[in-house]
Amino acid sequence: MNMIYEYIISFAVAFIVAFTAAPVVRKIAIKLKAIDIPSKSRNLHKKPIALMGGLAIVCGFVISILFTILSSFLTGNQWLESFRDIAGLLVGIIIIIFIGALDDIKHLSAKARLVFQLLAALTVILISNTRIEVITNPFSPVGVTKLSPYISYPLTILWIIGVTNALNLIDGLDGLAAGVASISSLTLFFISLLTPIVGPFSSIITAAIAGATLGFLPFNFNPAKIFMGSTGAYFLGFTLAVVSVEGMFKSYTAISIAIPVLALGLPIFDTAFAVFRRIINKKPVMCADRGHLHHKLIDMGLSQKQSVVILYIASAALGLCAIVLTDRGALSAIILLLLVSAFIIAGARYMVGITNDTDDIDPEYLKGINPRKDEEEEAVRENIIRNFSKESPEGSVSQGNDSQENDGQRNIRQGNINPIMKVLRKAVNR
Repeated sequence: MNMIYEYIISFAVAFIVAFTAAPVVRKIAIKLKAIDIPSKSRNLHKKPIALMGGLAIVCGFVISILFTILSSFLTGNQWLESFRDIAGLLVGIIIIIFIGALDDIKHLSAKARLVFQLLAALTVILISNTRIEVITNPFSPVGVTKLSPYISYPLTILWIIGVTNALNLIDGLDGLAAGVASISSLTLFFISLLTPIVGPFSSIITAAIAGATLGFLPFNFNPAKIFMGSTGAYFLGFTLAVVSVEGMFKSYTAISIAIPVLALGLPIFDTAFAVFRRIINKKPVMCADRGHLHHKLIDMGLSQKQSVVILYIASAALGLCAIVLTDRGALSAIILLLLVSAFIIAGARYMVGITNDTDDIDPEYLKGINPRKDEEEEAVRENIIRNFSKESPEGSVSQGNDSQENDGQRNIRQGNINPIMKVLRKAVNR
């Protein structure tokens, strides 16, 4: 029960620090000229927005982790199996933040970014001995196969770099990457609670990530005041990749590999489709395009907020399937995935239909319908006509030529009240 308090503290501290730090980070980013200038080809915003918002997320995460470590010493809740685990993660985070911030300011090449990502992955592997040790094998008597180091280390590097870039690639709409990272981290948090073998390390880390990203989200949701930039996207992708290896991949079950893949499903599937699409079209894999899921939703006619909400629901559905897979088994997860997929597709089509609805009423049909008069206008009109009839000589309105009628009399007789409403109300008040 005491560990539950540690999780709550970790989440709350990260949220408060990230929320407080975001405006400060925005000012720092503007001074460093880390600003995203919109381009006509891919960007969906119309004005320059500050980058490096990920520093607020990093501040929330790091302060939360350090505070939780200090709190655990004071309370006696030892959740760290080894300081190597947290040391390797923090050193890797320093490297990944450095390259992310540099990219936000100087716009580095894809090769330079890849070199530093590889260095960060090797750092966490060598210091913490973090690696994928088993993989699902349906033909094995125990359902899994233990990997040799020659396969384990390259596969771990590929996983960490892949997820790191996947979060960056999905960061195309206001609040999308932050929201998806929050959902993924909460998914991994609940799975770690359901899987005792994982231990509290993964729970603490994922709680801190969720708190930090949710604290940053109010400043990043549409219309965004600041973007997380490569700093935030690389940090979130790297940290989630490492914690999934530390926790989920160490579980000796037949579904161990499926759980993190589902938890991080949206960015992984979007990145996989992007790589496949670029290979088919004979384009460089690292070349940016407008073929991502969020671009497709925008091209269908949805607004940014509608597209983000749909992708939130899709990410949450995959996360829920991962939780059900952990707790109830594969069959329940598959059934849930099919049902939720149908619901999401139908909902997206419905929202597109509402957005693109141009079924206006034919103006010709409205010609025979008299407009409804406002009750107040009608009462004022009746009072003025009554007072006008009492004050005027008999037949003064009806007698004489039309040319002798003034504008006010003609408007009253014809019922054109709107142009003289102020005059009429003054007359009634007298």
